[in-house]
Formats: sequence, C-alpha cells, structure tokens
Amino acid sequence: MNLLVGPKVFEDRAESFGFEYLSFAVRKLKRGQSYKATLHGTELAIVMLGGYCSVKSNVGEWSRIGGRTTVFDGLPYTLYLPPDTTFTVTADTDCDLAFCYCRAEEMHPAHLVTPDEVGIEIRGGGNATRQINSMIPPDFPAHRLIVVEVYTPPGNWSSFPPHKHDVHNPPGEVDLDEIYYYRIEKPEGFAVQKVYTADRRIDETITVRDGELVLVPEGYHPVVAAHGYNVYYLNALAGSARSLAASDDPDYAWVRQTWKDKDPRVPVVKR
Repeated sequence: MNLLVGPKVFEDRAESFGFEYLSFAVRKLKRGQSYKATLHGTELAIVMLGGYCSVKSNVGEWSRIGGRTTVFDGLPYTLYLPPDTTFTVTADTDCDLAFCYCRAEEMHPAHLVTPDEVGIEIRGGGNATRQINSMIPPDFPAHRLIVVEVYTPPGNWSSFPPHKHDVHNPPGEVDLDEIYYYRIEKPEGFAVQKVYTADRRIDETITVRDGELVLVPEGYHPVVAAHGYNVYYLNALAGSARSLAASDDPDYAWVRQTWKDKDPRVPVVKR
C-alpha cells in the first residue's frame, strides 16, 4: 500500500484508499458553483477549510457557512449529514471543502458544528505541544465517524509519543482506520511522518507537502513539522468503536513524564 497520496487522487471525487469504512474528497468550488450528491449508506462531515457556502438538503438548510479564509485563520464550521441525505452545496465565495465520508447504517440528526462548539485541547508538552480541535468527537451523535484537526507549530512533534490504534482491546485501544490530510501554512514547507509497526512489516518515513494525504492502516504514526512552518492536518477516523483509545509505543512512552511546560505558540488558532 502506498501510504502517501497526492491530491489528484481525491480532488473532486471520493476515494476509499482500500479502507473498510472511510472515504475522503477535497472539493474547491468557485463562487456560484454547486455540487450535488446523495449519501448511499454513508454519513458525511463537510469541513470548511476556507470560504463560505450554503447547503440545501432533505434534512435541513444552512446559509453562508464559514468564517475562515484558510485553515490557519480560525476555527472550522463542520456540517454533519446522515445516510440517505440528498444535498446541494453552493459556493457563496470561492470555497475549499473537505468531505469526510464513513460507512454507516445508523441514522442521526444533521447538525452544523459551529466554532463555538469546537472542543480545543492543548496536548503534549515542550516541543511536542500541539493543538487539537474536535469537531466530530467520539460522543458526537454519529454512527462511526470521528473528525478532528491538529495544528503543530514549527519544529514541534505531533502524535507523540508514537501511538497506535489497530487492535480492538477496549477500553485501552480500539481498531481505527485513519487519514492525515495536510495543509502547510507556506506551501513550500513540509512535514515528516513516520508510520511503522513493532515488527517493522511497515516502516515508512514520509515527506508530506501541502495538500497531500497520509494513510494510517495500522501501526505507530508520529509527525514533525519542518522548522519555520506551521503544519495543519485533518484527521478522519472510523473503526471497531467510537473511541480514540490508543496505546503508546513502549519505547517512547517515558517522554510524557519529562513534559513540564506547554509551548507558548499554542494555540495556533484561537476561538
């Protein structure tokens, strides 16, 4: 499996990447342009990466959703739609939209998650401090889908200590497929992501640039942001339970005890 995926694969069309539950697409709509679809056996979170749009559907209407120009300008609006929804998205301005799909059988209400509803967590410490924004957390009324976004300041580590969620052993760990969709504040920048299993069946070190995506089918998956560049990634997850329970790589779990201070550059974006 090629873990690094370029944007041409998932721009303007949903791609499952071989995952059991998840699919993903990015759509950039010009002002006045529309996109119409019906969700057949899938739930969907539309994350406003930038711009404003309006949505009409058989489960509700939402006008002029949005508020940030890019992901580095503020907190997101996220629209959750349940299975069997027919919807039309119309761009009120030029729009940059992420579509996070997940196989689903349960019906839950459509809901627009506004910036005021986004949970903000400052996680880690020292140069492993990062910001997590929770839009579709495990306790959100959905079937399987979980969606968060993460900001990592220049030179900092994220998803560290390295953790994994590929075994169904609750409450300590659950089996989740996951994608990391990246934006870099300056497009010439990059992040580095490691994806590896304990037995090294998978042992990849990946250079990721703006607009690219990394697949995490299993294994540990830490990230580091290049010096000088704020790094954003959007995580979509789904699997054996609606939980983010994970287990640390035992070789690196000790670093948690060394964290004394938070990086003052975090939060990168504020409410």
